Amino acid sequence: MPSLMEALKSKYFAECEFENATQSELHKRSDLPNDFTVTKCGTRMEFSISIFIPRLSPLTSVLVLNDCDIDCAGAGQDFDSIRDKCQRVRELDLAQNKLEDWQEVFNILEQMPRLEFLNLSKNRLMSAPSAALQAAPTINLRNLVLNGTYLDWACVDALLQNLPVLQELHLSLNNYKAVLLDAQTDAAPCCCQCVPQTAAAESQAEASCCELCQAQRKLTQAHESVQTLHFTGNPIEHWQEICRLGRLFPKLETLVLAECPIKSLQSSQVVAMDSASESECHKYFPCLKLLNLSSAKLNSWADIDELAKYSRLENLRVKHWPLWETLECTEHERRQLLIARLPNVALLNGGGKISTDERVDAERAFIRYYMDKPECEQPARYAELLAVHGKLDPLVDVNLKPDKRVKVVFTFKDVCESRFVDIYLTVNDLKIKLEKLINLPPNKMRLYYLDQDYREFGPEEMRFPNKKLYSYNIQSGDEIIIDAKK
Repeated sequence: MPSLMEALKSKYFAECEFENATQSELHKRSDLPNDFTVTKCGTRMEFSISIFIPRLSPLTSVLVLNDCDIDCAGAGQDFDSIRDKCQRVRELDLAQNKLEDWQEVFNILEQMPRLEFLNLSKNRLMSAPSAALQAAPTINLRNLVLNGTYLDWACVDALLQNLPVLQELHLSLNNYKAVLLDAQTDAAPCCCQCVPQTAAAESQAEASCCELCQAQRKLTQAHESVQTLHFTGNPIEHWQEICRLGRLFPKLETLVLAECPIKSLQSSQVVAMDSASESECHKYFPCLKLLNLSSAKLNSWADIDELAKYSRLENLRVKHWPLWETLECTEHERRQLLIARLPNVALLNGGGKISTDERVDAERAFIRYYMDKPECEQPARYAELLAVHGKLDPLVDVNLKPDKRVKVVFTFKDVCESRFVDIYLTVNDLKIKLEKLINLPPNKMRLYYLDQDYREFGPEEMRFPNKKLYSYNIQSGDEIIIDAKK
């Protein structure tokens, strides 16, 4: 497998460029034309015409070496070359390589002093001992991507200790069932269904899952520099575990939890207690501005009410919840109910910024939605909005939808019969139903539509089998003529 140095040569430089870049016997004379070089040959100086190839300039700020089978930085003599060629690199993508030893990663980072972004996704780094990470040099990374590395929490903590200015951390798709780090001594115990991650824990088969997690959980210092955390696709179900992330990163402004099967946004202790008890989970996220909870397993409006407690939350994504499948309302009506419950949210599900007019319309629609419901079903937000907008008159129910069934005259030869017909049927569906009436197979049947208001134009053949009947603007009293194919 290639080293980082070999991958650089293969992707970014031709072999001849590397050879020419190391030829020290060629010298440029300022008093000669550009196409002349001077070559030293003992004590003589020979003039010859040749092409002058300058020494290679360092690479630009972005270096992409993903899926190159890289397993090491290179041999000792390669470090100077890496430093020389990569001194300007600020972003390095090493995703989907074969890196296993963290010391090789540190060797790479030490040769790139300006590096700010590092992607190590899908490397085999989960087996790295935390002791090696604790001895790592301090690195000025601002963005670290560790998706799909399955790095254990002890290693994550050891890394964070050496990343004092880290602002964005990616820990997605790492199969985390619990958060085994915390920055608070009196934190609530775990209530996850996680699998033991150490041999010592596996030997305690008789112990409960929560006891195992509590034994493995490490108390550490908070990392206040981290502002963005991507945690997508980890099978965590309890919000209590997510609160540990809030305590671990108290300055979080962006938290992405898409595809996490979270079942409730309340602490399990609060759910188990009296209903008058209030969750204080929002206190662990005092700076949170963007939250992505798409594809969670949330099925209660109470969870939306919990989100309203996050005072600085302004950008929210809550798509693909089971709750939305149970509501008998349109997508627009659902958006209105959400906006009315979330007074601080300015961007919802990736749409445009919520305007003042849209919010007022949503709040008034919210009042009308709950005004006729029993008091026990009216949320606390209803009383708050009622105090703002007052009691509203119900809207006039104007139904502009066409009738689903109309009475049509069917004529076959000399027989006329009036019947109700569903206008959402296709022409072919209608033929199948008429087969029982006139004993004629659908493939032997022709239909003609005659509008009662335009009889002078004659009938129109209904030629397209998949066309819906309502597309003919059929009204009660119109006629459909049935004819047999010859």
